[in-house]
Amino acid sequence: MSSQPPMRVMLVDDHALVRAAVRQALMAPDITVVGEAATADEALLLAPQLQPDLLLLDINLPGTDGIRLLRELGPRLPDMQIVMLTVSANKRDLLEAMRSGAAGYLTKDLGPEALQRAVRGIRSGDLPMSRAMAAEVVRSLAGDRRRTGPGKSVDHPLADLSEREHEVLRHLGDGLTDREIAERLGISPRTVETHVGSILHKLGVKNRAQAASRYLEANSGGDA
Repeated sequence: MSSQPPMRVMLVDDHALVRAAVRQALMAPDITVVGEAATADEALLLAPQLQPDLLLLDINLPGTDGIRLLRELGPRLPDMQIVMLTVSANKRDLLEAMRSGAAGYLTKDLGPEALQRAVRGIRSGDLPMSRAMAAEVVRSLAGDRRRTGPGKSVDHPLADLSEREHEVLRHLGDGLTDREIAERLGISPRTVETHVGSILHKLGVKNRAQAASRYLEANSGGDA
């Protein structure tokens, strides 16, 4: 059993039955639901007080929607991970959430065990999102950079990476989780997590999907 304290989770969803179901699904010794909010306004008041490790956020909220709440709360609580938990598998919602700084995107059809795995995976460096969604996000973010930044070379920030960081980034671009990268490179998942943190810092990006898009952009530009 890990010596780490339980992951502290806050739920934001306007349906009380959904919150109760998610709370029940997350009942585990290493996960604690520390608070709930039914609206964006409640979440804006409660989250800074509780400072959870993870906020599970629905997109469809009354008044201010989840995407706008994400944009407002993210900069205020940079150490808190925000993951969308929604019924929407809409591509537009997915891309807007990830561009706005979400750490992942989950749909409410997940079973309890899968939801717990996704929550635990955040701490160990996994991207809480299906592989199909992750591939869509990476392709779109890489396309955004090609369209909006043709005068900016990605060679400079990539050149700041160490040889090992380049290897890790390449595997991120292939959609591998931290555990899978660790197995490929023969290092520990925690070491991979450290490398990923350094990569995000050097590239000035918010999450693994954005880092992977930098790799794909460089690759498509002829950087083998």
